[in-house]
Amino acid sequence: MKQILLAVAISAFVPAAIAQTATKPTAGQQAQAYYQQGQAAEKAGDAVAAKAAYTRALQLNPKHAHARYSLGQLKVNGGAIAAKGRESKFGSVVVPEFRVSEATLQESLDALGTIVEKESKKDVAPNFIIQDPKGELNDIKITLTLKKLPAGGVLKYVLDQARAKARYDEHAIVILPK
Repeated sequence: MKQILLAVAISAFVPAAIAQTATKPTAGQQAQAYYQQGQAAEKAGDAVAAKAAYTRALQLNPKHAHARYSLGQLKVNGGAIAAKGRESKFGSVVVPEFRVSEATLQESLDALGTIVEKESKKDVAPNFIIQDPKGELNDIKITLTLKKLPAGGVLKYVLDQARAKARYDEHAIVILPK
């Protein structure tokens, strides 16, 4: 009889204990989840979110080697990751129509920047910097009519006509002569 009561008592409490363990992740599991969030943020080009996630993972598990390594790499490569994110965000905006006629490079970039900012609902505001100390890009006129292209594609066509190239930095898109 005692064995039956013991079996009933165990069967009543064990599922509850297992369910409680299954619903509440351990600190190690939480640390791994934050590490994965950091990886995703890094791939998306969001260095700030990646740093926060790696830091939280290390708070939960100070011995999490992957989070520690990734945080160190982020400190070294944070600017490049942010630049990649800027390029990705800029390139994902679809420009419904881009039309310039005999415009300078600066005018074309200003028009593109305005359209991108409007189409992204001010989420993406490109900063274009023209680095042309010799003035090679000053006299070039650009004429283009494009429809439904990603902003990165429009920029490529503008730069092709201007015989220029772009470099994505952490806070700006730098335009240089080829």
